[in-house]
Amino acid sequence: MTDKGEKVIALLGQPNSGKSTLFNALTGLKQHVGNWPGKTVEKKEGTFEYNGQKYLVADLPGTYSLSANSDEEIITRDYIAGGKADVVCILADSSQLQRSLYMLADFAGIKVPVFLVLNMKDVAEEQGKVIDNKSISEKLGIPVVLFSAQDKKNYQDFYVALDNALDNKTLLDSSALEAKYEKIEAYKSLKALMPEDVIKGYSSAWLSAKAIEGDLPVIAKIKSKIEGEKRIEFEKLLSSIDKGVLQTGQAKFDWIDLILEGSVTSKSQTRKLGKFDRLITHRFWGKPIVILTVLFGLIASFIPALPFMGVGGAIGALAAPLTKGLSAINCPAFIIALLCDVLINSLSFIFKMLGFVFGVTLVFGLLEEVGVMARISYVFDNTMAKLGLQGKSVMPFLVSFGCTMGGAAGARVIDNWGQKVLTIALAWAVPCGAAWSIIPMLSTVWFGGAAPLIIVAILATMVLHMWITSKIFGRKLVKKEDRCGMIMELPPYHKPKWGSLLRYVLGRTKETFFRVLKVVVLVAFVFWLLTFTNSGSMDGSILYKVGKVIEPVTKIFGLSWQTFMAFLASSIGKEGAVGVLSTIFTDHSMLTVGSTVAPAVASNINELLVANVSKPEALALIFAMTFNMPCIVALAATYQETHSAKWTAIIALYYTAGALILACIAYHIGLLIW
Repeated sequence: MTDKGEKVIALLGQPNSGKSTLFNALTGLKQHVGNWPGKTVEKKEGTFEYNGQKYLVADLPGTYSLSANSDEEIITRDYIAGGKADVVCILADSSQLQRSLYMLADFAGIKVPVFLVLNMKDVAEEQGKVIDNKSISEKLGIPVVLFSAQDKKNYQDFYVALDNALDNKTLLDSSALEAKYEKIEAYKSLKALMPEDVIKGYSSAWLSAKAIEGDLPVIAKIKSKIEGEKRIEFEKLLSSIDKGVLQTGQAKFDWIDLILEGSVTSKSQTRKLGKFDRLITHRFWGKPIVILTVLFGLIASFIPALPFMGVGGAIGALAAPLTKGLSAINCPAFIIALLCDVLINSLSFIFKMLGFVFGVTLVFGLLEEVGVMARISYVFDNTMAKLGLQGKSVMPFLVSFGCTMGGAAGARVIDNWGQKVLTIALAWAVPCGAAWSIIPMLSTVWFGGAAPLIIVAILATMVLHMWITSKIFGRKLVKKEDRCGMIMELPPYHKPKWGSLLRYVLGRTKETFFRVLKVVVLVAFVFWLLTFTNSGSMDGSILYKVGKVIEPVTKIFGLSWQTFMAFLASSIGKEGAVGVLSTIFTDHSMLTVGSTVAPAVASNINELLVANVSKPEALALIFAMTFNMPCIVALAATYQETHSAKWTAIIALYYTAGALILACIAYHIGLLIW
């Protein structure tokens, strides 16, 4: 290769074709995630070097075709045909070639150098399939490599195919596919009307096929290039086409059969369901077994999380000796509090939560890799479809019982962006582990033996909240055509490649850490500043003064200024609300991120709470805290996964307002009872 400038590789393939595995194996930790300009669609790019050549890899959104059915598909095809990539690498699942080569058929006619990767060859071999990639290469006119993206040690064939495609600018031979298109009645006439270079990068055959499919952006551009009788004839031909998508689809599958004929042989024609598959697809036992599997995964997530939590605890333990040491040298109280109460406590809290995210990403990434997650999706798909979601959404919901941040991280396995955002929005309604550690305690303080009834009411409200939220957000986030069950086959089980999985987990954990750090430290500093006084008394703080001013408004929701401040603190961390109540009623401690109080103080605060807060107000506070924004870490994780400041803010404001409305309802119900 003579040109040593950076080469751009675009990875293209259907969901679950192994794109992310290849991307992570090539780029390692040299990658970043953001949004495409003007779109809330995830953009992943990374870099690597091979034989002195630098490469930039663009992991394009996983789609099933290159039609204009979604932002993901439009972005993908515009990026490819726009000349931004030097070469396109199309991935297909070797174990399901007839289905996964549909993307290749939809690519045919785009004038960009390309090579084909038949991924998961190990799975195909386990199925008894023999694939002649050289024969397929001859038919397509492009390099075709048969390999497993998980096997990082055997990438030589991939690099050879990459060099071949770049050096020879190999274009896909679409003549056989065009012959199939010619059997469609209007195809030849449409192609004859097509002017040269209607859209740069696309052949007239590709444009004609998309016009037959009713692709509106393509049709609009074609119309803008033709006038008079040609335009009238074009519109007449389009109106005569019936079920164009089905006709071109059949042509593509016929072409795929032609490509595979004589190139793929199979020793076994059928594959029976294993014992586990028979259990999870059982009409009665399926859902309980899947729920137990996910819960077991949730519990298992704590094992790899322990080292991170240990680091978090060690960082938190530095606060006391550092405070003592700085005080001994007469360091200003403001600086001591800033370092110890904000920075150290924030880092301690982040590492503890980060451990759980690391564990969840590792365990559920493993389930995804070996093929279990596809089965979870299958079992719960019909149930989740009623909320406008897919089966994969059940996992983030269950994980959120432990940590909402983990639930948000778990939503990254969902391919559709709108469904991912809706899943996270609904997951916020699930009370997390921190809430379950605080709410039962506070319920017992005020309501004693009736506390279990409060918990039941919270669970019932959670279900209702999720249903209402799905109705409010679902119309905007999930199109009608996506509101249906999936037609899918259970993929074969894969042997995990630990190196590839760990690279992915470490990359996402690193990215999460830096994104969360900014948000947590900033919000913690602002809230700490509002509570800080040199004397340590709450009366002189900004928080106290603001609280007294806004109390006439907070009373509308059944909250005094004291309980309203506890409600605000619960948006930082549920434990922080207890710290605020302790500060306000005892003048004992200042608020820190994730703060808790000592048992002796807690005992004293119990008596003070009962004496100063009525049962109706207590009920309002409990519901407000439970359904408030989970914590700032969950807020940061939501932004990281959605890459949308707009939707992150909308969800946060929605839950804040919703929590106050629930508080108002709970308060008035409390007045009727007590």
